[in-house]
Formats: sequence, structure tokens, C-alpha cells
Amino acid sequence: MSGRDFLDTNILLYALSDSAPAKRRVAQALVTKAIAGEFSVSAQVLAEFAAVALSKFRDRFTPKEVVTLLDTLTPIPLIKPDAEMVRRAVEAHAAYGIHFYDGMIIAAAERAGSQKIWSEDLHAGQKYFGVEVANPFL
Repeated sequence: MSGRDFLDTNILLYALSDSAPAKRRVAQALVTKAIAGEFSVSAQVLAEFAAVALSKFRDRFTPKEVVTLLDTLTPIPLIKPDAEMVRRAVEAHAAYGIHFYDGMIIAAAERAGSQKIWSEDLHAGQKYFGVEVANPFL
């Protein structure tokens, strides 16, 4: 079964960033498609997004504005974590030698039935449990 592709946190963050205009344009296009229902994210992705927005972008966004940003992202199909996803993240850690939280991203994408995870952080071209990583900035 094929589901929506999955967006990693860094895509959402680049959509806000002024430091890399080319990456920002690419990320904004992907986020626009995600809001239209073409991609999914996990609760972890939204939590990481909020945490970075509240810290790295604290001069640009108040907590109230971060809530508004999160509200803007609510149409994106959301994958919620559970015990089985945590177990799968541990399996990803063991099988691929990746950080546990990267394993949670992989477990969420797998749960969503995604063919691809769009991310700058994971290894482009690598398949994790059959889900391939694509770096939209290459």
C-alpha cells in the first residue's frame, strides 16, 4: 500500500529560514503541497518544529505566532506515535545504526505507508525498511 510521502522537520524549518533562500523556496513549495494533503508528518516533526521555532527563531516568532504556524500546518495528515512505533524506532536504530529519534521518523513514515521521506538530515538514496530518503535540496 502506497501512502503520502513524509516530510522531516528540516523541511518545515527551511520554509521559515532566511539564511538559505533557494532552500526556503523549495521547502515552501513542499509545505504548500503538504497542507494540500500530499505529504504527511508526525507529532514528533511538529514538536521539533515548535521547539526550534521557539528557540532559534525566537526573535521572529512569539509563542502565540508559533501556535498560529502550527494551526496553519493542521491540514497536513498527522501520524501519532504509539508503543509499536517506539519499538520500530529501536529496530531502526539496531538495523541501521541511526539515532533513536531518526528511527521514530522512519517508523512514522513507514506507518503512513510512505515511499519517501523528504529530508536533508538522513542519507539521500538510503532505504530504511523500504522507505527511501530523498533530499529535495540536492
